[in-house]
Amino acid sequence: MSSSDEGGSSTSAKYRGIRRRKWGKWVSEIRVPGSSERLWLGTYSTPEAAAVAHDIAYYSLRESSSLDKLNFPFMLPPNVQRGMSPRSVQKVASDAGMAIDAQLVTKGRGAQQDQSVDNYGQNEALSISVEDYLY
Repeated sequence: MSSSDEGGSSTSAKYRGIRRRKWGKWVSEIRVPGSSERLWLGTYSTPEAAAVAHDIAYYSLRESSSLDKLNFPFMLPPNVQRGMSPRSVQKVASDAGMAIDAQLVTKGRGAQQDQSVDNYGQNEALSISVEDYLY
């Protein structure tokens, strides 16, 4: 990861392909292989949403991408394929990022209001599935 990816924040260094804006929003973009074009993937409230969008785009655009270079390899939805057009990749990645953002922001508000405790008094584990939002 280059120093430009880090953006001066320890949180942004945690995930590949994202950076934090001065005002706190998280953004993601990726270069289209074989061109100098950058594909804008969106602006998000959480770094996880931006990272998921980047993962989907990275996997779809790179011929030989390995899963170990992804932030969340277990969250790739089954409808994500390699060889999609950059426009299709942009749509799928953005939709997935927005879905994750919506779930995390909503869950965060709920946790602040009712502390999100299960029947055993333990904090509820966060369960996110991109597939729930893409079908």
